Amino acid sequence: MPDYKYQGTSRAGASVSGVMTASNKTELANLLKRQQITATKMTEKGKEFNMPQFGGGVKAKELAIFTRQFSVMIDAGLPLVQCLEILASQQENKFFQKVLIGTRGQVEGGATLSAAMRTSPKVFDALYVNMVEAGETGGILDTILQRLSTYIEKNVKLQRAVKSALVYPVGVLTVAGGVITLLLWKVVPIFATLFAGLGVDLPLATKIVIGLSNFIGSIFGLLILVALGAGIFGLKVWYGTKQGRFVLDTIVLKLPVLGVLMRKIAVARFTRTLGTLISSGVPILEGLDITARTAGNAVVERALQQVRKSLEEGKSLTEPLRDSEVFPGMVTQMIAVGEQTGAMDAMLQKIADFYEEEVDAAVKDLLTALEPIMIVFLGVVVGGVVISMYLPLFSLIGKLSSAH
Repeated sequence: MPDYKYQGTSRAGASVSGVMTASNKTELANLLKRQQITATKMTEKGKEFNMPQFGGGVKAKELAIFTRQFSVMIDAGLPLVQCLEILASQQENKFFQKVLIGTRGQVEGGATLSAAMRTSPKVFDALYVNMVEAGETGGILDTILQRLSTYIEKNVKLQRAVKSALVYPVGVLTVAGGVITLLLWKVVPIFATLFAGLGVDLPLATKIVIGLSNFIGSIFGLLILVALGAGIFGLKVWYGTKQGRFVLDTIVLKLPVLGVLMRKIAVARFTRTLGTLISSGVPILEGLDITARTAGNAVVERALQQVRKSLEEGKSLTEPLRDSEVFPGMVTQMIAVGEQTGAMDAMLQKIADFYEEEVDAAVKDLLTALEPIMIVFLGVVVGGVVISMYLPLFSLIGKLSSAH
């Protein structure tokens, strides 16, 4: 039997890695699960340096459609293997089709659906696999798949809200930066040469614009652009580290307008994920671990890991949530009510519904406020550059008229 190198997370959330002998990846995943390790990467020893596959990946929308269709087929009584075969044959995404064919082969070979899906972590994450496993154990796989598809669809809606909030201002600022750079680099030098030939006295605004143009056209301007690109790249690399991600996510949550929006999105995602997992029969400790790893924000992830640790020590869920100071008071109060009444999953879903509506309203308000601000900003900056170039001409025309 071949040896496999694996990477994963333990029940406590710590990263683990090692080498284990197994007949295939499905058996390896089952062996690791018995040791309470969730595998994130499994590679056969000696084949670590495979050529990368480009164009791979499955969009959340594609996964939601697949899950919805899968649930309907299971509810209709079709066997698992036949469902996977039909869905794979209808799949337009070749990468996804290949994954589904592999999953079907493993199920046909005797593996459970969750174990087969666990070998494709890039498509089926820990949340997806654990919910499928809970559905298989409880005999309610069709219901679980319906909940999963609803969860993915709502998650896509949240991601769309974030993009809507960020794409417009980033797009406007990028266009403004490009237009201003083009004006200073190509247009302003023509006017500067003209003014120098005429010997016109330049106003302060025109001198400033010509000075900026000379700076951008010089080697120093190029060096600043290179330094800016290197800074963005360095920031991206730093964000890939645990400490960098935590620091930057903390800063984002403290921003005046965007921070409030991102906090609401984090709360909606946390409550929706945990509520879906609990209602599907996943134990709360495991649910918190999965929710933390799929939170999308390092601050929320650390807070949820602390909540999980406190829960293991016998404390209530609401006490560590309140102490974390990450979640609003209303959220902790509603969770406390859900904990006391035994309706935690329903309460979490209600909180998620409320905050998703809050996110929609916040995004609309943000875009409504940003639109006039961006238009004014663009007009003032670009218009200011153009007007500063025409001021000396107006002065020259005035002098010529007086002399005549």
